[in-house]
Amino acid sequence: MSAAAGGEGTVEGFVERFADYWSAAGASRIEGLIAGYLLVDESDGVAPAELVEALGISRGSVSTYTRQLVDRGFVRRVRKRGDRSHYFVMDTDVWAGFLAAEQVYLHNQLRLAEETLPFVREGSLAWHRVRNMRDYMGWLVDARLGSEWDRFKRERDARPE
Repeated sequence: MSAAAGGEGTVEGFVERFADYWSAAGASRIEGLIAGYLLVDESDGVAPAELVEALGISRGSVSTYTRQLVDRGFVRRVRKRGDRSHYFVMDTDVWAGFLAAEQVYLHNQLRLAEETLPFVREGSLAWHRVRNMRDYMGWLVDARLGSEWDRFKRERDARPE
């Protein structure tokens, strides 16, 4: 599949549209192509050369963007028994991993706002912004999105399709 191949309603079309949405959120379109491809892949791992060929991207781009996807918890690097090469896979519930990484980010931002607020003049515009930052991050942390996602999946899986 080249980056320009595939229409709506196809796997290739899904990968293209996923990449478009991914890049619209401020990330790299190439990273979105890789994530989209791995999301619909049925194998036990995709070799870097397959990503190069299927997506029409450079080996350097595969290396750069798979590393970023691994670092953010979207993709895992795996090895196959008896093979020294590495492959890339996406977990069945990649979104739970995303939520876990997002929680780390939210906690770090919350802590930063809490540490900063005492040093900003109370009642000032900056104080209101930092207080809103603290409260927004705290609100999201308190929402316990990860446990809510787990609850939702349990209820969904208990219902017949």
